[in-house]
Amino acid sequence: MADWKDELPQAAQTYIEGQRLDEVECIISDLPGIARGKAVPASKFAKQAYFHLPDSIFYQTITGDWGEAAGEDGFIERDMILKPDFSTASAAPWTGDWTLQVIHDAYDRDEKPIPFSPRNVLKRVVQLYHDKGWKPIVAPEMEFFLVAPNVDPAQGIKPMMGRSGRPAAARQAYSMTAVDEFGPVIDDIYDFAEHQGFEIDGITQEGGAGQLEINLRHGNPVKLADEVFYFKRLIREAALRHNCFATFMAKPIADEPGSAMHIHHSITDLETGQNIFSGPQGGETDAFYNFIAGLQNHLPAGLAVMAPYVNSYRRYVKDHAAPINLEWARDNRTTGIRVPLSGPDSRRVENRIAGMDCNPYLGIAVSLACGYLGMVNQERPRRQFYGDAYDGDGDIPQVMGSALDLFDEAEALHQVLGPEFARVYGIVKRAEYEEFLQVISPWEREHLLLNV
Repeated sequence: MADWKDELPQAAQTYIEGQRLDEVECIISDLPGIARGKAVPASKFAKQAYFHLPDSIFYQTITGDWGEAAGEDGFIERDMILKPDFSTASAAPWTGDWTLQVIHDAYDRDEKPIPFSPRNVLKRVVQLYHDKGWKPIVAPEMEFFLVAPNVDPAQGIKPMMGRSGRPAAARQAYSMTAVDEFGPVIDDIYDFAEHQGFEIDGITQEGGAGQLEINLRHGNPVKLADEVFYFKRLIREAALRHNCFATFMAKPIADEPGSAMHIHHSITDLETGQNIFSGPQGGETDAFYNFIAGLQNHLPAGLAVMAPYVNSYRRYVKDHAAPINLEWARDNRTTGIRVPLSGPDSRRVENRIAGMDCNPYLGIAVSLACGYLGMVNQERPRRQFYGDAYDGDGDIPQVMGSALDLFDEAEALHQVLGPEFARVYGIVKRAEYEEFLQVISPWEREHLLLNV
């Protein structure tokens, strides 16, 4: 036990110091971003170097059905070898006993990374950057809603009750009073995050009723994806303590804004640490423009990963603080690609397309992959956009089926993400989409039943 404890991050060591560790949750992200794994007694965990789960966890849709993605050998559910990454060890402070979570990486019996494991996909993309002498840096923003408990899917989602006893109000962006309405939930979010060793850069009220945003400090893409993966569970647990739900649906409430996972990107030189988006005199470099062009040219094909559900496309509507296009501009939130105000050292590009419902490993991987293709191919962007980009037409797919068609045809993107991942992902998401098409909605019954 002492050996592996010494490898834990300081926050995890502090959390269990002087306590009897009861349990370790051995977890891995599936394609939707759900934590899968096993909870084992701490004494058993101390004796095991790895554990097994079947590879079929990556063939499962969000509804629990299966995509026919097992390959030529058929659905035999091979065991994967899951090895702990002790740098990810984190407290589970909402549990009734002393518990740690540890993210694991997936390998086959030949010690090769499982190509469709989301964390491995992101690691692959980051390594491609490293091979070019580049170090990618990201900073995700997490938007989500705190809503009243919803136990009947047939009923619409409603905002939660605040401390005042009134439902959370909309159109109160950046209001500190609105944030105070959720004070007890936010206090637990901060407490849990502190126990887990996460640094929150800020919490703000967004434009929707009960919608909040948490910003994370920039850093290593894999580490930040781990944190978003952990944060989703953390926030849900904090909400449940106060009789409300936290939801990361892209569009949970009609006529309210949706929830995004904006991703800020910068790239530094591995040797010098200099931001390659800025030149010696502080000006914008070819790499800066190439990266933007990569987003413009390849994000339509990557949208099926960053907007992975039929609900995701309800977010892309005019005038609801969500992009409908892939124009780029400086300090303009109506465009899909934004260059925030910054000095040369912190020059960055913000991808505003990704939804909060995406798997954080895959959303960040695809965004980086698009920028990578732009840089290695020295692609050039369209001219900078000026004005309100909502006045123009959208240039991203409007429905899941169209996005999947583009993804399936995107050979260049497949090569960056991994062809086997692309094959499995396309099959699983197509199965999920076809299952959705079997559902008749209340809108159809209301307007079509007796009128057509």
